[in-house]
Amino acid sequence: MNIIDRVVGWVSPQRGFTRLAWRDALRNYDAGDDSRLNANWRAINASAEQTDRYSRDTVRARARDLERNSDMLNGVMGAFVRNVVGGGFTLQAETGDTGLNQQIEKLWAQWCKKRNCDVTGTQSFSQMLRMAIRRKKVDGGMLFVKRYTGDGLLPFKLQAMEVDELDGSAIVAKHKGNRVCGGIEYTPYNKPVGYWFRQYSIDGITAPEPVYVEAKDVIFYFSKRRPSQLREMSDMSQTLPRIRDANEFMVAEDTKQRIQACVALFIKRLNPTGLGRAAGGQTGKTYSRAMFTPGMVSELNVGDEVDMINPQGQATDAATYIKLLQRLVSSGQGLSYEAVARDMSGSTYSSTRQNLIEDGMTYADEVELLVEVIDEIYETFVISAMLAGKISAPDFWNQKEVYFAHKWVKPPKPWIDPAKEATAVMTALKTGQKTFKQVAAENGADWRDQIDDIAEVLQYAQDEHGLDLGGMIFGQAIQAGSGGEDDTDPDKEDGDGDEPDKDDAAGNDDTDDKGSGDGE
Repeated sequence: MNIIDRVVGWVSPQRGFTRLAWRDALRNYDAGDDSRLNANWRAINASAEQTDRYSRDTVRARARDLERNSDMLNGVMGAFVRNVVGGGFTLQAETGDTGLNQQIEKLWAQWCKKRNCDVTGTQSFSQMLRMAIRRKKVDGGMLFVKRYTGDGLLPFKLQAMEVDELDGSAIVAKHKGNRVCGGIEYTPYNKPVGYWFRQYSIDGITAPEPVYVEAKDVIFYFSKRRPSQLREMSDMSQTLPRIRDANEFMVAEDTKQRIQACVALFIKRLNPTGLGRAAGGQTGKTYSRAMFTPGMVSELNVGDEVDMINPQGQATDAATYIKLLQRLVSSGQGLSYEAVARDMSGSTYSSTRQNLIEDGMTYADEVELLVEVIDEIYETFVISAMLAGKISAPDFWNQKEVYFAHKWVKPPKPWIDPAKEATAVMTALKTGQKTFKQVAAENGADWRDQIDDIAEVLQYAQDEHGLDLGGMIFGQAIQAGSGGEDDTDPDKEDGDGDEPDKDDAAGNDDTDDKGSGDGE
């Protein structure tokens, strides 16, 4: 209530109340209301870098802690690694020259081995990509630095760098007239032009001077969510509290269940320890090493009594609570509960199929971002191959885009019900909803290669064994006869006008002498 409201309310309480009621009614957003329910909701507007800078390291450290100790977080990472990278990406060069395409593809397959693509010689290219997915989910991103060495298949390798290795000791500094923030040098338009990396000795002690690498030799793999964002933030930042709650709850639940499973005894003694004698003049026994054993029979001192301790408690539905947390974590990452928990107990074919479609859209965003990284690496690979004389391409430097042309093919996913999927594909082909090229791409194959393979099989079967396998492949049961006649149709009459032949499985006419073609 402002001053005017107070004055109006003093003169006319009714009009003052009306003014206040109408003002509250004209509020546009409940989320902007300052009433009791939102009293503790305090938020400020700031640039992405201002918001992230002071929380980035803490969030990353907590995410790494849960990476080491949380099965739920590893379930999320595993889903992304399996579906974004999976079995890796297969190169299909499209330069227009079939011979050159095969040469580049063969050279790429060799370069992707760990001894040729990784400066440390410990990871293949696919393994480096899987690690990049993990680091992006936990750390927020990873850097690939192009290194030009004298060993290996090509004078080009990759060095994987963690985001911690960016030297962010100076929050804002200057270098060559550009701004340096968080270890990255930016132009006035916030375009990265260089990276400052910390240097470590073999014992882990930081060297005094960081190393500068130009941006053209660095690929920073991270998701940018705001225009003012400069550096990475962990992809798990929104769901870390839920995962932490699940861990804490399971520890508490486990402790409670252990306590409830325990049974203990208290001995009430008539005489103080060490005083008096038991019946028969014998010294009283102690219970310091007494334990429960199956079928045990034991005596007590005279006057001693036993009190049994059997903890009682109402068990909570831990499974339902944990399932709820997993659903929240999964949805926060854009995935279905089944993809993260691997629990299909409550799924049907339709729901599972729909979840796969929705999950696939989430993975497609990550695949798109990762493919941009792989594309840049591939272009550098082709240039290095040219400089090393491994491939020969006329007028390469004037037509680089022509020789860079390519696409990536991933292994197909196995379907839940292959019969239903095959029927759907056949219907789509017959009705023109899909082409053979589209179907081949969905199965992770090149349509030209697939047709070449089919033609090769058909030709080999016909030339080497006299078999026509077209029926097996295209739906017509055709078997080439020795005389070149098509006798596979039981309703087709032969040339003598008699009853149709009935052949056995071996192709021999042993059921009828009619229609044998010999006039009998």
